[in-house]
Amino acid sequence: MASARVQNILGHLQPQVSAQPTSANNKADDIVIVSALRTAVTKARRGAFKDTYVEELLAPVLKATIERTKVDPNSIGDIVVGSVLGIGTQRANECRIAAFLAGIPESVPVHVVNRQCSSGLQALAHVAANIKAGYYDIGIAAGVESMSLAPFMWSGSLNPKVFMNKQAKDCLMPMGITSENVAERFKVTRKEQDELAAASHNKAAAAIKSGKFKDEIVPVVIKVKDPKTGVEKEVVIDTDDGVRGETNYEGLSKLKPAFKPGGTTTAGNSSQVSDGAAAVLAMKRSTAQKLGLPVLGIFKSFAVTGVDPTVMGIGPATAIPEAVKKAGLTLQDIDVYEINEAFASQATYSIKKLGIPMEKVNPNGGAIALGHPLGATGARMTATILSEMGKRKAKYGVVSMCIGSGMGAAAVFERD
Repeated sequence: MASARVQNILGHLQPQVSAQPTSANNKADDIVIVSALRTAVTKARRGAFKDTYVEELLAPVLKATIERTKVDPNSIGDIVVGSVLGIGTQRANECRIAAFLAGIPESVPVHVVNRQCSSGLQALAHVAANIKAGYYDIGIAAGVESMSLAPFMWSGSLNPKVFMNKQAKDCLMPMGITSENVAERFKVTRKEQDELAAASHNKAAAAIKSGKFKDEIVPVVIKVKDPKTGVEKEVVIDTDDGVRGETNYEGLSKLKPAFKPGGTTTAGNSSQVSDGAAAVLAMKRSTAQKLGLPVLGIFKSFAVTGVDPTVMGIGPATAIPEAVKKAGLTLQDIDVYEINEAFASQATYSIKKLGIPMEKVNPNGGAIALGHPLGATGARMTATILSEMGKRKAKYGVVSMCIGSGMGAAAVFERD
């Protein structure tokens, strides 16, 4: 009897192993995407959205998200919006206004995040982390940018101490010069850059022609004034307008360097400045099951890394391996990559550095053709890759981009 009691007591002192799976391995706890929509992306200052207010870019994708999923807007815990060029307080108010214009109730909060070119993806990482932490069950990650209406300048005076620290000073380096630095330092040729740029336009044109973007683009109605008569009429914008299907290597090779005499970065092998918005609806798998919503993909992992600001474009080459490792995968496991083409130099370097087969990268074109509305890009790329993964029944996909001042971000998505 005494022996049995001793054994019983010792048993209580042993580490207890739960018969239930941990939350990390519980499929019901997966953070899943049930909707990913975007506007068309249009040329800044010349395209269809050049006179469209930020609120009127963002509201349609928020409204369509609610209408298409039939999610009760009162159940949304937060709307996180990535945006870069808007003035802080004003942009925060514009995004709150956009939510009201979309019919979302006042009980749903909104806030803005800015990690430059990765802001739309960072918004999704915020929402995923908050859902995982139990702060709320459902969240919208969005992104918006009107580069047409934004001032391209440093606000206020520069702190003199910036010039006493080389790395701090390097954060102010023009993006075009960082592209030239990447090309020079890592031996990316002009030919390679122009070939990637031509391919981007050709693939994007083919995608538009075949209707590949139709399921991810929300048509936006805008008013256009005839410059001659002054008469306004409504126009539906549902197609990316920066794509030039006739673009070829021969034409691009004739363009002059845009940022440095004798350089290799041109207007033709750089991303376009653009206007657009996107929204991604995320929740736990268990919530999606209760609501009867289809799962477009799992938000598997996310990583941000820092790099030398003078070659900020190499960010994807360090962020992608980190995100893939966190997902428990290898680069070879990834079926499709969306790598932002801020510049052909940095995209080419990142692809070559990681040994990614070109046929896996940006199958429907990238930012050189489609455009790069800074704060919206991460969310736009999420909508595009999830749509593409569904079409080709791909298991794993990666979204990645470089970030001004020297960073890279990447996320891994999994399809059931």
